[in-house]
Amino acid sequence: MVKTILVFLLVFGIIVIVHEFGHFYFAKRAGILVREFSIGFGPKLFYHRKGETTYTVRLLPVGGYVRMAGYEEEADLRAGMPVSLFLNEENKVEKIDLQNKLQSVDSVPIEVTNFDLEEKLFIEGRIEGQIDAIQTYQVTRTALLVEKDGTTLQIAPKDRQFQSASLINRMLTNFAGPLNNFILAIIAFILLAFVQGGVPSEEALVGNVQEDTPAAAANIESGDKILSIDNTEIESFRQMITIVGEAPETQRTFTIEKADGTIIEETIMPESVDNGQGEQVGRIGVEVSFDRSFFSKIKFGFTESWSIVSQIFVILGSFLTGGFSIDKLGGPVAIFATSQNVAQAGILGIINFIGFLSVNLGIMNLLPIPALDGGKLLLNIIEGIRKKPISEEKEGILTLIGVGFLLILMLAVTWNDIQTFFLN
Repeated sequence: MVKTILVFLLVFGIIVIVHEFGHFYFAKRAGILVREFSIGFGPKLFYHRKGETTYTVRLLPVGGYVRMAGYEEEADLRAGMPVSLFLNEENKVEKIDLQNKLQSVDSVPIEVTNFDLEEKLFIEGRIEGQIDAIQTYQVTRTALLVEKDGTTLQIAPKDRQFQSASLINRMLTNFAGPLNNFILAIIAFILLAFVQGGVPSEEALVGNVQEDTPAAAANIESGDKILSIDNTEIESFRQMITIVGEAPETQRTFTIEKADGTIIEETIMPESVDNGQGEQVGRIGVEVSFDRSFFSKIKFGFTESWSIVSQIFVILGSFLTGGFSIDKLGGPVAIFATSQNVAQAGILGIINFIGFLSVNLGIMNLLPIPALDGGKLLLNIIEGIRKKPISEEKEGILTLIGVGFLLILMLAVTWNDIQTFFLN
């Protein structure tokens, strides 16, 4: 169980960090203030501040986010709130502490009456112990804001907020997360090809032949190609393994093309072996042939990623043609359950799982659903057509609808996963 948890955290953590780093990099590149880079949701476990950004790790490892200034943010500061101000030598505010703790001798305690931390950069309030005395303080552009949970963030002047960036930069920032997932998948599958020593043949080409097996007894050699089994045409090595596995201890007629082009027939009886799940399957003792060229390994990163993309689109298309099915979706519970098998598969299984999940996350985030990256991109496109953005009120409503839809979907998927993997 511990190993499964570690694999789950490793795989999910890598995918989320890479996804959010895409948003982070392009936001920084566009001059948008990134206030927080978080892995996980919920209460923070710890944080570290570097430059303008606070990096946090939070309790629930089910995602992450990049908190960009002015981007779906709620006001941190409100009128009537007691705060502590820390002033610099010029008597300007350089830190606003929202925590309700013992006052520092270096701070000025006030009850906020008015403030503007975006344009005019000031805060005013009643000084503690002086009911009628309202004092106004100028705030520096790089002043810090200590939230109630202790997280320290930088204030966000208007020109550093998300909406102040150009439309193309906002679109790039929204698209960068899924883009990074596709790049990660390509790199993962390239790495997989190098680690496993090559790319498995798409045909039923024989690689190594194990000693003292039915294949060795039938003089099958490396480089041979299985054309058919009992007149069933074989198109891939996986298909051949499936057919052989279905009938242990049963004689099968193999049509084989030798390396020199000669075609022969051999009668082979697959031996019966345990598949590790208490079931007996057939095995003849051959391994798939690998293309070990450098180019094929690089190419594999792109072809395998595209293959998964194609499969996902087929599934999404089936929702339109054959009706929606929750069984075709999986959430964190399904990922965790699968992590157990991945952990047993070792480093190759982990790398493959990273690539597979990264493609899935990239595609899912590009769906045109409000609150997802695809929904935000759709709003960007509409803004480009209209030559003006949708009002904040309407965008907020759309986002709320999207969040509600995703929450309901996630709960349904999670419950279905629990039933599938733990209750059945």
